[in-house]
Amino acid sequence: MIHVVLLACLALGCLAQVPHPCKSPPLMTGSLTITSQDEQLVAYAKYFYDAFGQRVRLFEIGNYGNKTFSVDVLLLFREGIMYKINDEDKSCTKEKLAADFHPMEIPKDATLLGQAIVGSSSGPGQGLLVNTWRGEMKRKQKTAKYMSTVTEFGCIPVSTLFHTEEHGWMLSSFFDNVIGVEDPQTLLPPPFCQGLELEDTNEPDDFYSIFFKKH
Repeated sequence: MIHVVLLACLALGCLAQVPHPCKSPPLMTGSLTITSQDEQLVAYAKYFYDAFGQRVRLFEIGNYGNKTFSVDVLLLFREGIMYKINDEDKSCTKEKLAADFHPMEIPKDATLLGQAIVGSSSGPGQGLLVNTWRGEMKRKQKTAKYMSTVTEFGCIPVSTLFHTEEHGWMLSSFFDNVIGVEDPQTLLPPPFCQGLELEDTNEPDDFYSIFFKKH
């Protein structure tokens, strides 16, 4: 009798849970690719993420406007500072960072679009259960639409679509994500960056505009 009740319960989906907005782990390392709808930007980056200190380190390579670039940036959102680092010649620049820190999370006001399995549900380990959400995010004096997909378990980012007026939709795809930051020094300015004056530049006003700065 117990087995009959359990099977009936599974058939009716009574064990299923409605997805809820979530927060990704506060410390993460991984890789991502970014492409723009206008085909001006294609980039790959290794990232180091610290939500506690509002810090992000990016090792980027890519192509913008048919020109190849490679850059290493440390974004200190709480301090409003961006370091461009060159480890080869031990030099760096210190610039203003006007962008707000947006943690890796699904905001509470986001709307669930649906739940799906990436891959296959035919056998164990063949698929990944993900949730896709949409909403609007404040961007200075404007709002921007977004659509984010995260894993059901762990709230690990899978992909994000973010709309910009300048370049249309921006697609970020995450992979090789690992919880934690193995070397905390990665999120600190190197010794040769100490004591620098802030340069007078047109600072990025959001995360994606960093990728469109002339390197």
